[in-house]
Amino acid sequence: MSGYDASAARVVVGVSGSLGSVTALRRATALARRLGAELWPVLAWEPPGGDPAARRAPGGGLPAEEWQRLARQRLAAVLDEIFDGNGPGVRMCAVVVRGAPGPALVATADREDDVLVVGAGRRGLHRAFSGRVSRHCVAHAVCPVLAVPPSPLESELLSVHRRNAWHLRMDLRRL
Repeated sequence: MSGYDASAARVVVGVSGSLGSVTALRRATALARRLGAELWPVLAWEPPGGDPAARRAPGGGLPAEEWQRLARQRLAAVLDEIFDGNGPGVRMCAVVVRGAPGPALVATADREDDVLVVGAGRRGLHRAFSGRVSRHCVAHAVCPVLAVPPSPLESELLSVHRRNAWHLRMDLRRL
């Protein structure tokens, strides 16, 4: 995290590579530009099975350093793809944090003048199981939280996926 200004306004955003997090990243970038703030994209990671599984079988999987490296690599790839290698147009401090996404984001956006941007989760049938991260952030953050609704494209993609899973015909005139 070297090279950041400890007194600068920050827009912290959760990034996982999902369509919802990409939508949140785009919104956070626009907000950081408007506010003249630093953009802090955060990717949180946990070992497969969580920390208890990693402690039970320390020799059974990849070492934590390798998971950390893979997380950094994933965050860099997402940022490169979204910003097309040109950067966001504001000062950026990309952060990889070991931990569950909600607590990791709240811990990173730990100043009252931060703004935390998260994807709001999917709508519809999956709503009961989605949005856990955004709910955690809204409930525990010390700063304002912007919960970004899903992109309309996400709804369309889910619809196409369901139709494909059920082998239903699609009306291609609408695409």
